[in-house]
Amino acid sequence: MSIQYINFDGQIIAEDEHIATVDNRALRYGDGLFETMLWKDGTIRFLELHIARLQRGMQTLQLEEIGKFDEYFLRSKVEELIRKNNMIGQQARVRLVVYRGGGGTYSPETNRPVYCLQVSRIAASLRDKKLGLIVDVYREFKKPFSDLSHLKSNNALIYVMAGIYKKRFAYDEVFLLNQEGNLCEALTSNIFVYYEKTLYTPALTEGCIAGTMRKVVMDMAADEGIPVIEAEISPEIMKQADEIFCTNAVQGVQWVMGYKQKRYFNRISRILQDKLQNWSYDTEA
Repeated sequence: MSIQYINFDGQIIAEDEHIATVDNRALRYGDGLFETMLWKDGTIRFLELHIARLQRGMQTLQLEEIGKFDEYFLRSKVEELIRKNNMIGQQARVRLVVYRGGGGTYSPETNRPVYCLQVSRIAASLRDKKLGLIVDVYREFKKPFSDLSHLKSNNALIYVMAGIYKKRFAYDEVFLLNQEGNLCEALTSNIFVYYEKTLYTPALTEGCIAGTMRKVVMDMAADEGIPVIEAEISPEIMKQADEIFCTNAVQGVQWVMGYKQKRYFNRISRILQDKLQNWSYDTEA
C-alpha cells in the first residue's frame, strides 16, 4: 500500500508520522474546529461557504490569523496534497482541522492556530438514489444547545456515542435529539422533513451544525418555490412526514427510505439531488 501524505501546519509529511504531543490542545480539550469538504472536478465544492463558516468559527473561538485561511490558501494547499497523493481526476474527502497551538490548561498560552489537512479517496455511490437510508432516533444522550452548538467542534462525544449505537444496530444513519427532545441533526448530516407541502429543518437555535449543504439545499428549495421553515421539530413528525432526507458536504442529499415501519417517498429529494449537480453560487448569486 502506497504512503499517504498530509499537510501538517505547512509541512507535507506521511500520515502515519506522530504529530501530537501530550500538550496538544486538540487532544486534551478538543480546542479547535474542523471542516469536511468535497474535492470534485478539480476543485472544492462550495469552498466559499466552507471558508465563511470556518472563519466565523475561528472568530467565535478567538483564534488569530483568521484571514490566512482564505479560499486561495485552502485551494492551493488541497491541490498540492491531491497531486502528492496521486488523486488527480478523482473525488476526495478533504478534512481540515484548525486548533489552538501551544500549551496551557483551560487558559491557553496563545491563540495562534495550527492546522492539519488530509485528503482521502471516496468511491462514487448511487445508494442514495436507489435504496435510501434506514434510520433510527438516538435517545440515550441528548445534545445541549448554546451559541457554540452550531460550530463543527473537535469536541464530539455525543456523536461518538450515537455512532456506537448506529454501528451496534446496523442503521444507515441515526438522528440526534437536543436537550428539549426535539430533532437536532443526524450523526453526520443535517435533517430535512417534507410535510404538508412544506420543507422543515431544525433551526440553528435548536443546536444543529450550520451545515454548508444545509445552506445549499435551503437556497435550492427556495429557487424551486418550495417553502422552507427553520423550526422546532418533534420526532413525532417522523410518523406523518411525506419525505425525510439528510444533507452533508460529501454525500450531498441522501433520502431516507424508512424509520421503524414507516416508509417515505423521495420526490422532493430527487429534485434537489438533480438540481445539486449543476448548482453554483458563481451563477446563482
